[in-house]
Amino acid sequence: MTRVGIIGVGFMGMVHYLSYQKLSGSKVVAICDSIPARLKGDWTGIQGNFGPPGEQMDLSGVATYDSVADLINDPNVDLVDITLPPAMHTDVALQAIQGGKHVFCEKPMALNVEDCDRMLEAAEANQCKLMIGHVLPFFPEYAWALQEIRSGKHGGLLGASFTRVISDPTWLSNFWDANKVGGPMFDLHVHDAHFIRLAFGMPTAVTTRGSRRNELPEHWHSLFQFADQGVTVQATSGAIPQQGRPFMHGFEIRMERATLSFGFAVTKTAAGVDEGRYHCPPTLFTADGKAEAVELGDGDPMNAFKAELEHVTQVVQGIAEPDGLACELARDAIAICDLESANLRDHC
Repeated sequence: MTRVGIIGVGFMGMVHYLSYQKLSGSKVVAICDSIPARLKGDWTGIQGNFGPPGEQMDLSGVATYDSVADLINDPNVDLVDITLPPAMHTDVALQAIQGGKHVFCEKPMALNVEDCDRMLEAAEANQCKLMIGHVLPFFPEYAWALQEIRSGKHGGLLGASFTRVISDPTWLSNFWDANKVGGPMFDLHVHDAHFIRLAFGMPTAVTTRGSRRNELPEHWHSLFQFADQGVTVQATSGAIPQQGRPFMHGFEIRMERATLSFGFAVTKTAAGVDEGRYHCPPTLFTADGKAEAVELGDGDPMNAFKAELEHVTQVVQGIAEPDGLACELARDAIAICDLESANLRDHC
């Protein structure tokens, strides 16, 4: 049994807490937050863009702390799960690692490569496992794509296009602060940067063009080149000021004998209700001219987080390798985002 301590009880902390409840190999034994009401189980004010709304939680049997150090020093905690704002990831992860705890930290790993390297070095020096919560490969469409790529049955990769765009998250006061969240490059596009790194390897060059806000990338298009000059990947990401389409993402991945395609968007109905639907369901286009729709279940995002945290537990218990949760991949995703940001800045 892996005993978990969660630091930061916001929306993602609640998602992790609820997901651990569904797993037999782990148990939340401690939580830490700076808001006293949340330590008493009043999570009614927590809201997000998926999953159930916050409610009154029964925290009996769970140790509660308002001090990060106190949770880390709790001898009953094996794994520290960090769901704090991005700017706090490095310092808290380092405290936990130096305290001898394994760490699972939400994405982005940090807001710069130097802090990522500090975390990596500390984990190695203290022989602690460090994983980063890039959940995208656990979403059914991306898990399917990764499985098809890795199977080799469609031949080698030729290229891909990725899309991930949101409406401006006006409810997040620090979203456009480079020192706290980092805007859509580090909060949003980092998902695709990580998946590109996982599936294609590290780009050798990047060209990015688009607009900026607050000296941060706002909306952009990136072209990635690789050591194999026959492979090209492009990505579109960022935020738009129109609130009628809160979210969209998708991909088209080309291989020698097949193409994988998928697109999904959330738009507001005439009644002002958010409605999510495929504009291209997961589809396999084969060399013999067929278009095969792929059934991947109900698409509930909570299932992806359950699968992710189950994998985390297995890694801590020594029965699985980190794979997509490896901190080295998360570090490279930040490096890719840095390359895009710098190239856009130089040409904007």
